[in-house]
Amino acid sequence: MKALVHAGKTGMEGLAYREFEKPEPGAGEVRVKIKIAGLNHRELIILERHKETEPPLVMGSDGAGVIDAIGEGVSGVKVGEEVIINPGVGWKEKSDAPPLGFDILGHPLQGTFGEYIVIPAENALPKPSFLTWEEAGVIGVAGLTAYRVLFTRAKVSEGMKVLIPGIGGGVATLMLQMAKAAGATVYVTSRSEEKCKSALELGADKAFNSEGDWAEELSGEKMDVVIESVGAATFNKSLSQLRTGGTIVTFGASAGDVVDFNLRSFFYGQYNLLGSTLGSGEELGDMLQFIEKHGVRPVIDRMFRLEEYKEAFDRLEKAEQLGKIGFYLG
Repeated sequence: MKALVHAGKTGMEGLAYREFEKPEPGAGEVRVKIKIAGLNHRELIILERHKETEPPLVMGSDGAGVIDAIGEGVSGVKVGEEVIINPGVGWKEKSDAPPLGFDILGHPLQGTFGEYIVIPAENALPKPSFLTWEEAGVIGVAGLTAYRVLFTRAKVSEGMKVLIPGIGGGVATLMLQMAKAAGATVYVTSRSEEKCKSALELGADKAFNSEGDWAEELSGEKMDVVIESVGAATFNKSLSQLRTGGTIVTFGASAGDVVDFNLRSFFYGQYNLLGSTLGSGEELGDMLQFIEKHGVRPVIDRMFRLEEYKEAFDRLEKAEQLGKIGFYLG
């Protein structure tokens, strides 16, 4: 099969669109012929995390396609069934944290950026009929991450005020849409005037420049929840906008992993700091039900052929996208 494989060198130099062995399903597994795969910021991290001494890796965590082979002992699914892939393996029920043995497609497990992938049968969910192939193929990581952050971790509900710094990526845009669907008031920031304008069109109550005075832009209003994925560049600004007893949830650190903040101010403020990453199979099912009920659809930024991966990765690395970037495979 053709696949986007990382091997031999770290970084983009190790990435190549080439032939790779077509996998065969074992007991309890199915093989999916991928139609659409989604690109995530995670792939940029894997380019450095996957070492040259490790075996070749098919990248990619998101995908949707058609089951074309079934392993021994599999029931409840059949060849020809259209499915969306759960990117997390080994995390079935909603819990405080993933269990031991939890892994993610695209590292350390072989991923979705190939014509075929073998996964546990339980990771193949029926493709929601209300989603296009493009939408189904890119929503797994972003939708699951957004849903767990908002509803499992931050407990966002009607009437709450939510701030999402750094609008533009797939997770952030889905968070905006989901939080609005839940009845929250949502504020966003971006350095891009165009992204701020697009966020308003998606339903944001206010969008303003990340480099401005946030307190002034918010007219002194304090937030119930701030969702942090930028990291060092915005963390203290985010923290300063929380109401007493408010919650800040972090699921990423695109602008730096290490943050200094005033611990005394934090405990005097009675703040809650929560971490989150991806989610369980149960939450993925809940997310799909939620977006169907509320008519939420992932924003598609650009679609590429898999062999155009360099352009796609470059667009993501430069943060030029609004919403999700995807690949056509079949």
